[in-house]
Amino acid sequence: MQMKITSAEFIRSVTAPQALPKDGLPEIAFVGRSNVGKSSLLNLLMQRKLAHTSATPGKTRELNFFLINRKFYFVDLPGYGYAKTSKSLQEEWKELLEWYLKARTQLKLVLLLIDARHVTMENDRQMQEFLAFYGRHYALIRTKIDKLSKAQLAEARSQSEAFFSGYDFTADVSATKRIGQQELLNKLKPYLEI
Repeated sequence: MQMKITSAEFIRSVTAPQALPKDGLPEIAFVGRSNVGKSSLLNLLMQRKLAHTSATPGKTRELNFFLINRKFYFVDLPGYGYAKTSKSLQEEWKELLEWYLKARTQLKLVLLLIDARHVTMENDRQMQEFLAFYGRHYALIRTKIDKLSKAQLAEARSQSEAFFSGYDFTADVSATKRIGQQELLNKLKPYLEI
């Protein structure tokens, strides 16, 4: 049975624990380096432009909650690794991510997005170690696969799958070419118990 998204709405931006939704619905979080294509992938999956995309990396500075099918949330987490943000702002983002990843029982899965052209970035591996430390299930999502030839994509797959460990599954997507959308949704379904 394929998973379909029939409704999606932006609910709120959260910068403090007390502002998190309290309805107990399951959550799937999206995390990755600034400019990896998180907002574009979210918009592709939701089939509408609700997540803000920007030419300037590092725009997401809070946790953005999108209610999907009135049954679960997609959560857009702040991007990391963008050098032009101040140290104090980077520290705030780290704290925000930590309290969310550490304590959120509704969080069923984290999608770690990596650029298919740069699959062995150290800050991505640090994020994977961070997720492992908090015992979080995560999946490895290679983005921007339309920029690679078939041979390059095969190489990116083998490199990334050797570089990372402990992931539940991997998927390949391209928001601009609309590739991988349904396959990814189907892989998310078991985590949502819907």
